[in-house]
Amino acid sequence: MIPQEIIRRKRDGEELDAADISSFIAALAAGQLSEGQIGAFAMAVWFKGMSRAEIVALTLAMADSGDRLQWADIDRPIADKHSTGGVGDNVSLMLAPIAAACGLAVPMISGRGLGHTGGTLDKLESIPGYMITPDADLFHKVVKEVGCAIIGQTGTLAPADGRLYAVRDVTATVDSIPLITASILSKKLAAGLETLVLDVKVGNGAFMADRGQAEILAQSLVEVANGAGVKTSALITDMNQPLADSAGNAVEMRNCLDFLAGRKKDTRLETVVLAFAAEMLVKSGIAASSDEAEGVARQALSSGKAAEVFARMVSMLGGPADLIENPDRYLARAPVEKPVPAVRSGWLAACNARGIGVSVIDLGGGRRHPADRIDHRVGFSELLPLGTRVKAGEPIALVHAADETAAERAATSLATHYRITDDKPELTPVIAGLV
Repeated sequence: MIPQEIIRRKRDGEELDAADISSFIAALAAGQLSEGQIGAFAMAVWFKGMSRAEIVALTLAMADSGDRLQWADIDRPIADKHSTGGVGDNVSLMLAPIAAACGLAVPMISGRGLGHTGGTLDKLESIPGYMITPDADLFHKVVKEVGCAIIGQTGTLAPADGRLYAVRDVTATVDSIPLITASILSKKLAAGLETLVLDVKVGNGAFMADRGQAEILAQSLVEVANGAGVKTSALITDMNQPLADSAGNAVEMRNCLDFLAGRKKDTRLETVVLAFAAEMLVKSGIAASSDEAEGVARQALSSGKAAEVFARMVSMLGGPADLIENPDRYLARAPVEKPVPAVRSGWLAACNARGIGVSVIDLGGGRRHPADRIDHRVGFSELLPLGTRVKAGEPIALVHAADETAAERAATSLATHYRITDDKPELTPVIAGLV
């Protein structure tokens, strides 16, 4: 295999065969390619694209670059969900235990915050003692005995993706649909999944702001995953406002506990969580229809079974056994809490969800640089949903900050991210489509 020949052929728009792609990725994983060669390959793909067969081959090669998890001793369907990222999107935290309570095994390998979006791992790290990188034996034990475990990616899982992504990040090739597809799915294939449901976000708080681009990405992900042998579907969901009424880390963990305890009913968040639970159950053969599946998921939630699963997962992964009963004992609170008043009377008609995510980072709840330490206490809670009528001076959210100066700055910033009108707005459905 001559790397520059593969790069040249892709640069010239030729279709690469699976053997060439496999050889290139194997060399990448072995450290035999220069960063210049990796960057040139990524840029060639960015400009010339890839056929569906090429993307499948790239995904499989990256998945095979490290370990593949095995679940032969678990007699449940192996299923997972992945989100392309949003603001106030803590669906995974509730979805995994609900799905497990309904009979699925969910080995969920999640990530940290990326850009303005929050990360599931950062939220879990607000729980004292929770191990996001357990050894393989403990991970397997928790999935087998509890039904789900939410952890971070290890260095042995799709390592080629880690090196390729690092180069893409500094060569302006992140936003390539073939490379995004292979990056997401290689890790999911390596996790040994049988079924997968994808949450492709669209809106001003998503990486895909355009509906057409979101549909193209969803189609690519679904077709490639199915082509690689994992039964997959995708829901396109709205990210023009925070999904939960909280944005941050500890505040979103509190939101999760409230949801599992039945205190967050009839919300956009509930609609999305139950829709994904239903899709997972139907895809895995646990339920015959979406209506039946949603009923099963609701029962797991209302009976407290999902909360019990979550509590056992947290305990087995090093967290406190009584987190659900005593959240205030473990989830740190910011020293300053400040209401954000509405600037005028009217209807909350629109918001800049991305701006809200950036405000969380400014408070210290996200990273500007990879090595930054996160303040898990800070963020926003009690965010009112769009379509709410407010009076001037009434709170539209509560800021959680490390000091008065940061709280004042965040409150001023958040107020500018909302548009209040005299007329009641027409709201976008939270679930925009199914692929």
